[in-house]
Amino acid sequence: MMEEKEKNTKPVLWNSNYLKVWIANFMLFFAFYLLAPLLPLYLRDTFSAGKAMIGIVLSGYTITALIVRPFSGFVVDSFSRKKVLLLCYFCFALFFAGYFITGSLILFAAIRTLHGAPFGATTVASSTMAVDVLHPERRSEGIGYYGLSNNIAMAIGPSIGLYIYHTIQNFNILFAMSLVIAFIGLAIDSTIKCRERQPIQKNQKVSLDRFILLPGWSEGLCITAFSFSFGIISTYIAIYSQEVMHITSGSGTFFMLLAIGLIMSRIIGSKSLREGKIVHNASAGMLMSMCGYLVFTAIPNIYGYYAAALMIGLGNGHMYPAMQTMFINLAPHERRGTANSTILTSWDIGVGIGIIGGGAVAEHHGGYSAAFWLAFAINAIGVIFYFLYARKSFLRHRLR
Repeated sequence: MMEEKEKNTKPVLWNSNYLKVWIANFMLFFAFYLLAPLLPLYLRDTFSAGKAMIGIVLSGYTITALIVRPFSGFVVDSFSRKKVLLLCYFCFALFFAGYFITGSLILFAAIRTLHGAPFGATTVASSTMAVDVLHPERRSEGIGYYGLSNNIAMAIGPSIGLYIYHTIQNFNILFAMSLVIAFIGLAIDSTIKCRERQPIQKNQKVSLDRFILLPGWSEGLCITAFSFSFGIISTYIAIYSQEVMHITSGSGTFFMLLAIGLIMSRIIGSKSLREGKIVHNASAGMLMSMCGYLVFTAIPNIYGYYAAALMIGLGNGHMYPAMQTMFINLAPHERRGTANSTILTSWDIGVGIGIIGGGAVAEHHGGYSAAFWLAFAINAIGVIFYFLYARKSFLRHRLR
């Protein structure tokens, strides 16, 4: 009787350590999203930066995050994950203080670019810590719910940031808020209690697969295509709303609807992931997201604008945790850090190229409409490649 009861008892998903990692990650992304949609406006209004220059300056953050992420996975797998997480999170929080001294476009570009390094490392360490503190039976489900911390931050961060900006017109208050919020997240992470794990032996040969999960290269290309589109939309939506749609505060609602879609699909999709429907979730999500980009571009009015936000959110909320689970399932246990850094690196590559490419197209080749058509085209290419190759590759190479 007791044995039957133990069999039927599911391991706890929301254990105290998982909850702490979740909240701290929310703080990390809330501090980020509070400023994200405002920085193009800040550069335009403070330094009179053009569209292409805004793209170049803001892409620096993503490029440095991209550069450090493969090495972050190696470090996270080689040393104490908690110590790595706390050190990286501290540096991320501290960099917000640098925005108070940006008296020129060059100095702002330098600080913003350097800020991407601790952000990239912290996200790898945090997502790997979340996987570590989850029970193996609840891991796929937990990965889906972990992403809610990003999504809820996306739901309220841009809206609050835009509201404060339109109310008091003071960027320094926003910089101070991000600084304080990030340090609160650091304090929460410092209380995590995690089991010491055996790091990778130092005498092992260092090779490319220590930094990049090579079996996941095709999934990585898909993620790059999807994030290219997201990088264009998320970066230029505030300026597009003002200059083309003539909506003064609509981008806050756009991000809110996007995040509602993400949250809804993650809650629904987590059950499917627990049942092992990884490929199904990824396939359905990317098709929905692609349709969202098409609606946004092909229906340039208020209805298409808001409908696309919800559709892209619903799609990405199904797609991303399923793809992350694919990466985890392609990696041995001691390479979880590398698996997480690979998907995040792939995402950064796409976002960085999208920000630069979208800005250049908007400036020289047809404005924001052309940039958004480019976003849809690249997204569609990623979907086609997934169905023709990446999906079959995952089914051949998965370890569990």
